[in-house]
Amino acid sequence: MEFRQLNYAVRIAAEKNFSRAAEKLHIAQPSLSQQLSKLEKEIGVLLFQRSTNSVELTHAGEVFIEKAQAILDQVNQLSREMEDISQMKKGRLIIGSLPITGSHILPLVLPVFRKSYPGIELTLAEDNTARLEKFTSNGQTDIAILTLPVEEPSLDYTPLIREELWLTVPHSHPLAQKKPLEPIDIAELKDEPFILLKMGQAFRKISLELCRNAGFEPNIVFESSNIETVQSLVATGMGIAFIPSMIARDPSIPYTPAYLTLKGNPYRTLVIAYRKGRYRSQAVQAFIDVTLSALSKEGFPLVDKAESL
Repeated sequence: MEFRQLNYAVRIAAEKNFSRAAEKLHIAQPSLSQQLSKLEKEIGVLLFQRSTNSVELTHAGEVFIEKAQAILDQVNQLSREMEDISQMKKGRLIIGSLPITGSHILPLVLPVFRKSYPGIELTLAEDNTARLEKFTSNGQTDIAILTLPVEEPSLDYTPLIREELWLTVPHSHPLAQKKPLEPIDIAELKDEPFILLKMGQAFRKISLELCRNAGFEPNIVFESSNIETVQSLVATGMGIAFIPSMIARDPSIPYTPAYLTLKGNPYRTLVIAYRKGRYRSQAVQAFIDVTLSALSKEGFPLVDKAESL
């Protein structure tokens, strides 16, 4: 059994498709199939059920992939420690990020980090909160930029910034016309149609919690996986929504809703998450330090761990 075979099997399990797995691994599909068959013959069990349209793990495959990921992660951690010994002259850092949040944070951080550590290869993995937590827990990403609460128990985090939450409504909405400067009491919104992010997004949970703390369940009329789509739908009159203030659009951009502040100044906390007990490389710590410094220079309100609990 070879490490590359473990890596091949893990990639096939992640992609559930031989062609995509081969493409990600930069090898020919026949070679990938041949290596998997060789591995299955060696260990004496079938790891995947193949059909014309799908590739699914067998029970033995599920056990194998879990152990293989742990082995590969241990090898990866050993490699990171050796890279640190070589004073960060080379290495790789895999960063997980929420797409929209990352589009506002990472442009402030990545150029500074690359200039300071040109030998560190940076890879970005963008996905929803639930999958990013899973990726970071099993070692597929070294760190992830997430929103509290972090629900995966194997993860710890370093707080970054606290960001105010706003209400978005159509410009024709009575609240936009009558109370443009007065903070809105969330309890007033109990009969309003809400547009929320889909399951798996941390900001969906934040929106639900805001409504429930105000004493009602929101009337959800539409869901989207993209908060920019949510803003556009609000602007067209389909409903209302909460958003992080960071992503508010310039009024000159088409389909921009009206933005209103909320009583009590509710907020979300952004963090950099990493797995508890996993070796935290110098590259990871350097990225955290650069991120905090860059956000501070831009005037973002930094928070410490105690304030985020």
